[in-house]
Amino acid sequence: MLMLLLVIITLYPFLYVLAVSLNDPFDAVKGGITIFPRKFSWVNYKEIVSYPNILHATMITVLRTVIGTITSVLSTAMVAYVLSRKDFLARKIVTALFIITMYVDGGMVPNYLLIRSLGLMNNFWVYILPGMISAFNIILIRSFIDEIPDDVEESAMIDGANDLLIFFRIILPLCLPVLATVTLFSAVGNWNSWFDTYLYCGGNEKLSTLQYELQKILSNASASSTLDYYSNLDPNRTMRVTPQSLRMAMTVIVTLPIVCVYPFVQKYFIKGMTLGAVKS
Repeated sequence: MLMLLLVIITLYPFLYVLAVSLNDPFDAVKGGITIFPRKFSWVNYKEIVSYPNILHATMITVLRTVIGTITSVLSTAMVAYVLSRKDFLARKIVTALFIITMYVDGGMVPNYLLIRSLGLMNNFWVYILPGMISAFNIILIRSFIDEIPDDVEESAMIDGANDLLIFFRIILPLCLPVLATVTLFSAVGNWNSWFDTYLYCGGNEKLSTLQYELQKILSNASASSTLDYYSNLDPNRTMRVTPQSLRMAMTVIVTLPIVCVYPFVQKYFIKGMTLGAVKS
């Protein structure tokens, strides 16, 4: 009974948002919608899809999420494996340096100057390179690798395997639970990120991301009345949706991909988080 109550409390907000997003915008203003649309309509989603540059921004976001997640998980796992090796003499010092970055941040201005000096302004790789290494994920993966018996690596070395072969053929398959967890972390971060687009690629529509475009729509809708919003957007356009219905549709759009992926990695996610909870 308690579990059923927790399920209802957890699902109700999302079902409510979904119902409002699929309801006629002006009918939704009357209130009283629970978990089913009272007057079904796709107009909110059609309105967002018809917004200029939204499809191209979606493609950039998908590309960023796929490339960013793969490169981040692979590079983070490689660093974690090196730090887990007991024959790496500087592993304590390097680990301490990574941990310091978790507590001390240079701030927005130094980061901006660094990105500009590296020539990454208005460059797609600004979405990939700065986020390739995460100190938290390194510690998480390294803690998992530490639990793998050393005999496994020693046996592989006796059979003639080198470090790269051991990493790709033995360590990575054994680390599947924690890698699934880190993959979900990285994918969610890349998918939902919009502030770096604002800082580094705000003036380049070709590199604009879905979340940044949605953020612009939301900001315009929040700052203006509905009528003002649409008259500024297109004077010849008739008012078909409300700011509230737009917010609900945007929430579903940014949440739905993660909701679809999560059930497939949930069993690995729980195991990876539990094993990584003890850090040394």
